[in-house]
Amino acid sequence: MNYHILTLFPEMVLNGLHTSIIGRAAEKGLLSIEAIDIREYSTDKHRHVDDYPYGGGAGMVMQPMPICDAYEDLCGKIGKNPRVIYMTPQGKVFNQKIAQELAKEEDLVFLCGHYEGIDERALELIATDYLSIGDYVLTGGELPAMVMIDSISRLIPGVLNNDTSAEFESFQDNLLEYPQYTRPEEYKGLKVPEVLLSGHHKNIDAWRREQSIQRTLERRPDLLEEAILSKKEAEYLKKLVNTRENGA
Repeated sequence: MNYHILTLFPEMVLNGLHTSIIGRAAEKGLLSIEAIDIREYSTDKHRHVDDYPYGGGAGMVMQPMPICDAYEDLCGKIGKNPRVIYMTPQGKVFNQKIAQELAKEEDLVFLCGHYEGIDERALELIATDYLSIGDYVLTGGELPAMVMIDSISRLIPGVLNNDTSAEFESFQDNLLEYPQYTRPEEYKGLKVPEVLLSGHHKNIDAWRREQSIQRTLERRPDLLEEAILSKKEAEYLKKLVNTRENGA
């Protein structure tokens, strides 16, 4: 996986991504992270990349030429036109399913806007995906890009020390992850569930699935509409729902 980030703040994304698991994966050559400074493609002697919006209004708008020139230069270097993800509150909300789809790509471009946004013509010319990390406004697209890159990278083989970690965590089968415990067995009167100490893997797996279903119902019931459940698990969910409705 090769990430190319079009940004006004290359240090911000590089410093943030070259740490912890993602940083180690980059050192191993499992992925690469390139921050492309849009200002380098400005023809203004002061490296300005923004101007006042036509029609008036508050703030400044990023100009199309430096952005498109940066993208075209990148395409020439890698020999293809990769997907361009533009981070915007107007986009589809990013989720695990989208992360799994994007993890199949070889190259991804993240276009980070700033100020009052980007000239629409640049978006029409190069943007292929409009994504958001939530219904709120940030000062730029750098943080959303870093969030998405972190999520996508976890799905690349070899990035996690234990590849099964990415398979059995939150949003697997559209369920939240089950509760986790470690030593000591008892802490401030709270004990680790007996089933986890039993060594009976089949019972442990069943308990974890039930806990995932229960936790999803309590915290994110909206996810259950597309949850992948066995017949027995569906019956367990129905029982939980009936219990809640009856106030028992």
